[in-house]
Amino acid sequence: MSQPRQIAHPSPQPPHWALWQLGFCPFYLAASSFAALSVGLWTAQHAGWLDQAYLAGAVWHAHEMLFGFALAVVVGFLLTAGQNWSGRPTASGPRLKALVLLWLAGRVLVLSPFRWAAAIVNVAFPLAAALALALPFIAAGNRRNYFIIALLVVMGIASGAVHLAQLDMLQMPDWLGIRVGLDIVLFIIAVMAGRVIPMFTNNGVAGAGATRHMAIERLALGAVLVLLAADCLHLQGPPMIAVTAIAACAHAARLALWRPWKTWRVPIVWVLHAAYLWIPLHLALAPWPKRAGWPPIWRPMRCPSAPSAA
Repeated sequence: MSQPRQIAHPSPQPPHWALWQLGFCPFYLAASSFAALSVGLWTAQHAGWLDQAYLAGAVWHAHEMLFGFALAVVVGFLLTAGQNWSGRPTASGPRLKALVLLWLAGRVLVLSPFRWAAAIVNVAFPLAAALALALPFIAAGNRRNYFIIALLVVMGIASGAVHLAQLDMLQMPDWLGIRVGLDIVLFIIAVMAGRVIPMFTNNGVAGAGATRHMAIERLALGAVLVLLAADCLHLQGPPMIAVTAIAACAHAARLALWRPWKTWRVPIVWVLHAAYLWIPLHLALAPWPKRAGWPPIWRPMRCPSAPSAA
């Protein structure tokens, strides 16, 4: 008796290229590629090969590290996690492509002489990302994460402040928009780390015992918001040292509760703790250069070769 003929069934193919299915795929790729490319762009600026750039020198470096690289990573993460939080699909396919193109246009335009176009596009990107998250959050009634929409809107305002200052349309303390944007990114990282690191630690390391204490949680996150307010008020000297010292201690205590010393055998876990360690270190070191008479790290001077904003 002949054996029954085996019919080969083709493996199911995804309906679309996987790159455009979740936000982290294109945005993580774009951010990492831009990080590598930025080294060459920074060199080209100092060599005088990009003398028509709207943003140049230290201003370009700070703007692109924050509103270019970091914001791409943040948006990619939020679009991906937002789908789990809300149970609704976030931007994918053509909508995700449009967001990535908007981000890419911002990176190109700041190196061009088209100042107003660069300003508008860079402000539009975080606002568009906020809208992309607002749609599934509101549809699902996911009020717990509405604050993320507000934070992205504030990022758009901070970006606008940077550009209005560069265009001589707004008088404000030096680099206020950069400092506010940095505080917002710091707060987002702190919130997401509190949700992810203890869970990953306990799931990845048997008996790790990572825990959270609500008083420490409130103090750590609240201290970053106080730092944001202090930066908006342009506080310096002893008041700023007090704010950052309290914040550094709170985040160091928070990290200690996650028991990082128990993770050293699992690199995929301890690397999260090592990354978070930079938050209390940053907070501890941030106010001291100005007090010690060093150049203030939050008010870098424009590169001599940078073109005037006028």
